[in-house]
Amino acid sequence: EFFTMLKDCDRNELDLTGVNYCVFGLGNKTYEHYNAIGQLVDKKIEELGAKRIYELGLATTMPILRKISTTGKRACGRRPLGVSAEAQDIKYRQYQLVNHEPGSVPPEKLYKGEISRLGSLQRQRPPFDAKNPYMAAVTENRELHTGGDRSCLHLELDIGDSRIRYESGDHVAVYPVNRSELVDKLGELLQCDLDQPFSLNNVDDDSTKKHPFPCPTTYRIAFLHYLDITANPKTNLLNELSDYTDNEEHKQMLKKMGSNTEEGKALYHDWIISARRHIVAVLEDLDSVKPPPDHLCELLPRLQARYYSIASSPKLHPKSVHVCAAVVRYTTSTNRLVLGVATGEFADKPAQLPVYVRRSQFRLPYKHQTPVIMVGPGTGFAPFRGFLQEREWAKDQGKPVGKTILYTGCRNRDIDYIYSQELEAWKDKGVITNLQVAFSRDQGEKVYVQHLMRRDENSREIWEVLELGGHFYVTWPRDVMAALEEIVEKHGGKSRQEAQDYIKKLSNKGRYSADATHSRIWCRSSRECSCTCSWPSPECHHSSSGWRTGSRRRCRDERPRSLRLGASSPCKYS
Repeated sequence: EFFTMLKDCDRNELDLTGVNYCVFGLGNKTYEHYNAIGQLVDKKIEELGAKRIYELGLATTMPILRKISTTGKRACGRRPLGVSAEAQDIKYRQYQLVNHEPGSVPPEKLYKGEISRLGSLQRQRPPFDAKNPYMAAVTENRELHTGGDRSCLHLELDIGDSRIRYESGDHVAVYPVNRSELVDKLGELLQCDLDQPFSLNNVDDDSTKKHPFPCPTTYRIAFLHYLDITANPKTNLLNELSDYTDNEEHKQMLKKMGSNTEEGKALYHDWIISARRHIVAVLEDLDSVKPPPDHLCELLPRLQARYYSIASSPKLHPKSVHVCAAVVRYTTSTNRLVLGVATGEFADKPAQLPVYVRRSQFRLPYKHQTPVIMVGPGTGFAPFRGFLQEREWAKDQGKPVGKTILYTGCRNRDIDYIYSQELEAWKDKGVITNLQVAFSRDQGEKVYVQHLMRRDENSREIWEVLELGGHFYVTWPRDVMAALEEIVEKHGGKSRQEAQDYIKKLSNKGRYSADATHSRIWCRSSRECSCTCSWPSPECHHSSSGWRTGSRRRCRDERPRSLRLGASSPCKYS
């Protein structure tokens, strides 16, 4: 509503003379129109006569999580343009601790991991969603790799009694649990009774957010289910920790990492980001720091659900959801073992997992005869497994099925070629009309899917399919986009700008779709991540957890998506 009002006004209707303003845009670089709204709002407010006091700040949510806060601090840490201001370091507690005496709160009144409704994990009632996840039985949990030191798991979740419905391309969200040994170690470092019942109540009575997480609960449950204790601690948390030590060296180190100086940022990057230290590691290495457990609970971020592209089709598996997940497991430079929160739990073979389904716009064309090109190396193949099951079902029903082209890849044919038997069977059956697999380590030079796409015969086929109205899907968009631009430029006789415009039109028409849900990247170096699924670097540790979808609802309207966001009524194709 704000953007619609703003873009339709001129200075006669809305004169902002005398108004000081700044704009900070947060977006995702995998999206086609990165931070378009922030840039348009910034430009429009200036046109209406307002005075800019900070430069326009833009940040991306991927791939390194810290970038969100540091970019904002760089923008907002500078002196305002033409404005004199004094900054004050004011600390206050947003929540007040209430310790409950033993026995004062009946066990059935304590939250034990529920997201919203007390007892909802034990007394399951539909509908199931983000606040009311379904406890799905894990009916299958098997290793997909046949060797090597890496692991990729195939899970099947039973949703038969849940009334949950899904479509190929949707995402399943899993609420993970932190490892109990890590929680025990944290309790030891904090010198607290993990089974102490407590509540954190907002000191602002008018706030709609009464607690930072479901209360009353115990510290053990809070650290297990509600708080992210494996993420890199943010600079504000390190600043707060500096108040809880008498060791001057530790205090100054924490303050420096929490500062906005170049020296502080370098120290933070080396000591926290590169070394992959989480809060437990920080408290271990700075053993004089003893924050109250309740304040730490207030400062730590919430543990978020992990999202996975569903690797099955309801046409063949209406009562189960399949997941393909690469297990995160590596040792840091401080010799600490790091396990992915969700994938580490998967590796322990849990009997049940709290889940819900999130709708996606990553969809096959409505008509089965529409040709499709799918590019998804490694675990990026997951949503395409569902697509192929759906095409197989249509073919078995006697329906005409269009050309189906798949580009996928891995390191070695004999080690991590996941779902190889299924792929070869689909190829033999004619479900896949062209199967292109890049084995990056089976020969002297590394070969990835984008290299296969550029080959003359393949690139010509891709161009012909696009010209015939085909749809293009990708789950690792960066390098593939560059290859696709080259193909359009070469076979379409276009300039690079014209090729980019051509792909934008495909995207606006819903014929180019990108999904990045399966990939979250943690990199121990400041370089761009490049791992073997499509990006190889021994310094990069990736998991199939956590990223929100890179796909967006597409409109057949040709206007740029940034302008369509301001439309007063929903697009008829939404």
